[in-house]
Amino acid sequence: MAKKKNLDATQILVEAIVEGMQNNKALDVSILDLRQLDSAVCDFFVICSGESSTQVDGIANAIQRNTRKVLKEKPWHIEGKSNSEWVLLDYIDVVCHIFYKDARSFYDIEDLWADAIRTDLPNH
Repeated sequence: MAKKKNLDATQILVEAIVEGMQNNKALDVSILDLRQLDSAVCDFFVICSGESSTQVDGIANAIQRNTRKVLKEKPWHIEGKSNSEWVLLDYIDVVCHIFYKDARSFYDIEDLWADAIRTDLPNH
């Protein structure tokens, strides 16, 4: 029973991250459900793009504000804030990737984790 409760909390975290992204006009939001993969490092990747390093930084800040407001959660670890081409927010069960649009196509995380269940959200 504890596992189901944990998954519900993880789903709420994913929704809070997506809301933070959309509040700052993130582009091409994708959710990769990794739970059925043995080699997965977490339950979900949430990926988006920004059109400038300033927007990438702003999206990361919006996500952190929203997860703090909704769930009182902060990332366990943050990478990439110094250059804002690829910012990673690690919430343990959910890892959030915010890419400058050119960096996203270069790293192509969605293809690396092609076995995951992918959900693409429409741009707002």
